[in-house]
Amino acid sequence: MINIPKHIAIIMDGNGRWASGRGLPRIVGHQQGVRAVRSVVKACGAMGVKTLTLFAFSSENKNRSTEEVSLLFKLFLTVLKQEVKKLNKHNVRLKIIGDLSLFPEDVQQTAIEAQAKLSDNQGLTLVIAANYGGQWDIVQATKQVVKAAINGHINPEDITIDSFQNYLSLAGEPAVDLLIRSSGELRISNFLLWDVAYSEMYFTDTLWPDFDEVELNKAIENFNHRDRRYGARKEY
Repeated sequence: MINIPKHIAIIMDGNGRWASGRGLPRIVGHQQGVRAVRSVVKACGAMGVKTLTLFAFSSENKNRSTEEVSLLFKLFLTVLKQEVKKLNKHNVRLKIIGDLSLFPEDVQQTAIEAQAKLSDNQGLTLVIAANYGGQWDIVQATKQVVKAAINGHINPEDITIDSFQNYLSLAGEPAVDLLIRSSGELRISNFLLWDVAYSEMYFTDTLWPDFDEVELNKAIENFNHRDRRYGARKEY
């Protein structure tokens, strides 16, 4: 029997290299990457995954060229507007995490409206990490905890791992079981640093625009061969 991860997180890498290898503008790679997102979201919903978190735009991506960042903003806005009806049809709940203050106001407003429209859905929870960084997430959570302590709402001595993670962006979601990264890079690039503490990691050379349900199934099959002990000693 196949064990389906409750929470899958994906670093969607390789859009630019996919386009460059074909002599195409980088934005075309990002556009093709959207197709891969549709395929993976559909597959995860069908197989019963509870939460799918996608690393769409890291806090470091803002260091790319102004033109590419601008095009990414426009693509993000377009995709949000186009996909809401489809996501709603498939009972998908949407959650967007990260510091959205970097985005233009129309993108921020569309993000708020999209999440509100899908908030009552009970199927797959799709989490989009946009202008997100794991270090940023821990810092913003710490600020909230400090404010709560200053205001007398919590006693610093009572802060635990469980209580602290309630202030993180993925609060309320299942722990990340499987972290996937496409394109052959072997690092997590400041993604969900707290949340992947006990995640199984799967790296594939497949560039993100070529990642599909078949590739997803390969990752899940690999996940099923892992011995997850969460730090406990295996008895032989």
